[in-house]
Amino acid sequence: MSEDSDQEKTEEPTSKRLEDAHKKGQIARSRELNTFVILMASSLLLLMLGGKMGNSLLTMMRSQFKLSRESIFDPTSPITHLKQVMWDGVMLSAPFLAVMVVAAIIAPLALGGWVFSWEAISPKLEKLDPIKGLGRLFALRGLIELVKALLKFFLIFAVAMLLIKHFVNELLGLGTENVDQAILHGTHIVGICFLVLSASLIAVVAIDVPYQLWDHSKKLKMTLQEIKDEMKESEGSPEVKGRLRRMQMEMAQNRMMAEVPKADVIVTNPNHYAVALKYDQNSNSAPKLVAKGVDLMAAQIRNIAIGANVPLLASPPLARALYYATDLDKEIPQGLYLAVAQVLAYVYQLKAARQNRWDEPLPPRNIKVPEEFKQDR
Repeated sequence: MSEDSDQEKTEEPTSKRLEDAHKKGQIARSRELNTFVILMASSLLLLMLGGKMGNSLLTMMRSQFKLSRESIFDPTSPITHLKQVMWDGVMLSAPFLAVMVVAAIIAPLALGGWVFSWEAISPKLEKLDPIKGLGRLFALRGLIELVKALLKFFLIFAVAMLLIKHFVNELLGLGTENVDQAILHGTHIVGICFLVLSASLIAVVAIDVPYQLWDHSKKLKMTLQEIKDEMKESEGSPEVKGRLRRMQMEMAQNRMMAEVPKADVIVTNPNHYAVALKYDQNSNSAPKLVAKGVDLMAAQIRNIAIGANVPLLASPPLARALYYATDLDKEIPQGLYLAVAQVLAYVYQLKAARQNRWDEPLPPRNIKVPEEFKQDR
């Protein structure tokens, strides 16, 4: 027995499991709800249009079943009358057909929504397996369907008996009425009985809908191992990996940009490179590179630094050397100590001059960068 079969499906389905089930057409469905909606719509239409339909039926019978002498001896007359009767019958039943089609489309939307799946309607040989068929027949679902069928039978039988008892005198009295009145009265009785019988199915629907929702949720539940396997599969897909990398890069860039206003100086190329340095005078560590970028990223670093009043110093050789020789959030290499010390000395002089309103010092020129750190790019 596999490890998955030993585990109980106790976990709620993941979004991927729900999406896959929806694509396969595996959604909650209640045939009882669909039947109830169709029957109720048809019964209400019959009750509202019963009189008009009765009149139409009388008109059709009088016009098509009352033949003249010429029609009787005309060989084409039966075909003509048959065509007309068929057309009148179609027009008489058209409202019912239209209502049933609309109800059949709208009813599923109330429970599981509308979905179309080729996989759900494709033939499957496993459904022809008699052993599995017997298993489904004697399973819990088969027992539930049997209980529903018996409930519908006894419910409809009981309601029908009550209706017959209630309308028995009116039904017997139809024979004493003229034809026109009897047809109209009869269609009204049929409409009321149809409506009451359809409405009685609400008891079955009230049981079936919660059961179908529970059964659908139970089928989609997962074991802990299935969730772990799905996470591994999702993380292993190139799309998910690429999305994770983009998210990580965006988060790293956001953290880096948040450090720019805290920097002591921005060393620039001046246009293509930008490197942010920070030095803690109270520690024994060397200056640290807190942000770096090229082109658009460098421009963004410069803009944030200008908004935060962080000094900018143009030194192309030093900017390129720091960019390529120092990783983010790492101390600068020992070979660049002297060059960076010149930059920091200038920065401290500049800050003192601005605080005391002195003349600002000139930026250092010809900062020497060791040959091993020079970059020609």
